[in-house]
Amino acid sequence: MSTFCYTFSLFHPGPGRPSRPLTLEKTMLEERLEQDMKAALKAGQADRLSTLRMMRSQILLEKKKDVTRQTLTEDEVAAIINAYAKKLRESAAEYEKLGRPVEAGKIREELSTVEGYLPKRLTEAEARDLVKQVLTELQLTSIKEFGRAMKEVQARAKGRADGKLLSEIVRASLD
Repeated sequence: MSTFCYTFSLFHPGPGRPSRPLTLEKTMLEERLEQDMKAALKAGQADRLSTLRMMRSQILLEKKKDVTRQTLTEDEVAAIINAYAKKLRESAAEYEKLGRPVEAGKIREELSTVEGYLPKRLTEAEARDLVKQVLTELQLTSIKEFGRAMKEVQARAKGRADGKLLSEIVRASLD
C-alpha cells in the first residue's frame, strides 16, 4: 500500500497571484489599531472591539483590491478610516431622520471610536481661514477658478474637513 503526500506551498503562486510570499506591512495607524483591539478584547469591550474590527476589515479590503501592492501609506489608511467615519455620520443622520434615537446613539458611539484615529477636524472658522489663505496666495477671485481653488484647499485640508463644507465656503468666497 502506498501513500501520497500532497503539499501546499504558500510560496507557489496561483493564477493572478504575486510570485512572492504574502507579507502585509503595517502603518503606524494599523499598529495602533491592532494594539487597541487587543486591549479591548482583554477588557471585554465588545462594542469597541466590533468597531475596531470593522475598521481593520475596511483597511484589509483596500489592501486586497490590488494584489501586487501590499502596503498602504499612512495617508491612504487615514482616508479609508475617514470614509468609514463619513458612512457612520450619514447613517446616524438617517436614523435621526427616521426617529430612531437609540440606533443613532449607537452609531454615534461607534463614530466617536473611529474619530479617535483621525486627525483633529477643522472647525468652520479654521476652514474659512484656510480658504481665505489659499485664495489670497493664488490670487483667485472669479467663480470660474472654483476647481483650481477646491483642488488646493482640499490638498491642504488633507481630509480634516468635509468637502461639502469647503465647497460652500469657496463658492461663497468667490462670488
